[in-house]
Amino acid sequence: MQPADTNPMPGSDASTRTGFQTVRSLLPYLWPTGDTGAHVRVVAAVILLVLAKVATVYIPIVYSQAVDALSPKGHPLTIPLGLIMAYALLRVASAGFAELRDAVFAAVQQRTVRKVALQTFKHLHRLSLRFHMDRMTGGLSRSIERGTAGVENVLRLAVFNIVPTLLEVVLVVGILWHLFDWRFASVTLVTVVLYIGFTFGFTNWRVRFRRAMNDTDNDAQNKAIDSLLNFETVKYFGNEAHEARRFDDARARYESAAVKSQVTLNMLNLGQALIIAVGLGWVMLMAADGVQAGTMTVGQFVLVNTYLMQLYQPLNFLGFVYREIKQGLVDMEQMFRLLAVGQEVADRPGATVLAATHAAGGGRPGTVAFRDVHFGYNPNREILRGVSFSADAGAKLAIVGPTGAGKSTISRLLFRFYDVTEGAVEIDGIDVRDMTQASLRAAIGVVPQDTVLFNDTIGYNIAYGRPGASQAEVEQAARLAQVHDFVLRLPDGYGTRVGERGLKLSGGEKQRVAIARTILKNPRILILDEATSALDTRTEREIETALRTVSAHRTTLVIAHRLSTVTDADEILVMNEGMVAERGTHASLLAAGGLYARMWALQVEQGDVPELETQPKPKAALPETVAAQ
Repeated sequence: MQPADTNPMPGSDASTRTGFQTVRSLLPYLWPTGDTGAHVRVVAAVILLVLAKVATVYIPIVYSQAVDALSPKGHPLTIPLGLIMAYALLRVASAGFAELRDAVFAAVQQRTVRKVALQTFKHLHRLSLRFHMDRMTGGLSRSIERGTAGVENVLRLAVFNIVPTLLEVVLVVGILWHLFDWRFASVTLVTVVLYIGFTFGFTNWRVRFRRAMNDTDNDAQNKAIDSLLNFETVKYFGNEAHEARRFDDARARYESAAVKSQVTLNMLNLGQALIIAVGLGWVMLMAADGVQAGTMTVGQFVLVNTYLMQLYQPLNFLGFVYREIKQGLVDMEQMFRLLAVGQEVADRPGATVLAATHAAGGGRPGTVAFRDVHFGYNPNREILRGVSFSADAGAKLAIVGPTGAGKSTISRLLFRFYDVTEGAVEIDGIDVRDMTQASLRAAIGVVPQDTVLFNDTIGYNIAYGRPGASQAEVEQAARLAQVHDFVLRLPDGYGTRVGERGLKLSGGEKQRVAIARTILKNPRILILDEATSALDTRTEREIETALRTVSAHRTTLVIAHRLSTVTDADEILVMNEGMVAERGTHASLLAAGGLYARMWALQVEQGDVPELETQPKPKAALPETVAAQ
């Protein structure tokens, strides 16, 4: 059996990534291969960064010279004026280079965020149905949302705050050593190292609370979305209070983690302030002693003070920046773990494209065959056990049987939501595992039992069958699905919004929209998976006409519960316990008196089918509009 998407997912301790791993995953997006424009922007931003810091460290030097020039023993007034002008120009240069740096890098930053988000979104669509059935949509959406915000924060803060601040520290320590002596440089360096070490260590300890906030936030979001999507069920059972308690329990855990995060943040700020105050006081005492001893001027005293104040300001910001970066890395790690999840169902190297009209071996396109197929969703429970059958191109094959017999599993394997454990599924004699998934799925249309529509207009939902189709093509598909007249009676016509999951439409209306969508796709293989089982008899009869229209001259697999819907099938497979128990036409299966005959008799007794409906229905003629497609 193919391995499932078993990579650890968000919230799993086993899947926790290091910050280095997360940053390393980000670097290819920051320096994309072959993107010369991005490379030029990054290099230009780095040059502007260096220029901004050089101007910044010269500001205190010019300022101290101006102070000395204004002292009683200073130079003529023209010199301080020149120094003051130089001071002003340096401040403008420092700010100007920094702003230019951010402006140059903005395009790289935003494009990186967009590419990471797009790749994550596309990757989620490549993952297997098994993955999405096991995961909660709310948690996934929040992981992407926070992850992209984390990428933006890390790029904005790390690249142009952490690195510049460290560069400024190195320059300031070197200048202090050069202008005065090693003591000033040593005290400054020790203070900076203690500050950074305390900040990083304490922040690393605090990150557990941020992770707890993320996990509990995901849990609350999942519960909220799950409850709102099942609004009617909540109402049916009067469980509003129960849902509110579940949501509040999750938010209470978030509240506890958020309070701990805030309290430890206050402790971190207090410790940082203490380290800065001690270091600043120590250096100022040494400078004051130098002024008293006559070894330093007042301007040099101001120089030391200005350097330290200028240095500690970004250092104080560095604490905030590092906290934000750590939180951003925590947010990013969930998104990058999603990207690390392997595809259970992937195209093989050199996979062929399923041709639109040509069939291997000269057969007609659209022949479907299962060859001794074995499959189970879990290794310890096999669903299909040696299923074999074939459906000729243009034929109608019905699959019926008790609940849990494996009927819907057959459609999922044909669509390649999963790969078989043993055997093969073939179209036109080619194993579906040897085809590209895009070409395979382009050739198959599905009308499911539970039709889910996008929260958009009716026109959009029909056009989803073939994006880019003209309005005339959309309306023609609607006519064939017998939904056009209904749409025209609506105030907004094809612009009518259908609501979340299409809840503003009735079951029959949704099914007709789904049929129109499939007609517009114009597939050569059609799967009707219990397409009418949830509808009343009258609506079912109306929709059956539309289904016969769309299935005419297409290979059609009908998975059905109501046997009256498959009496006109060319062949009926009766599934039982994962195997083909019987096969034949409706009449021959009734005559055999086996499982199918018993199921038919039971449905007649329950009133699901007319007692005399034992003859196959005539197939609908292919409309000229469909034949022309």
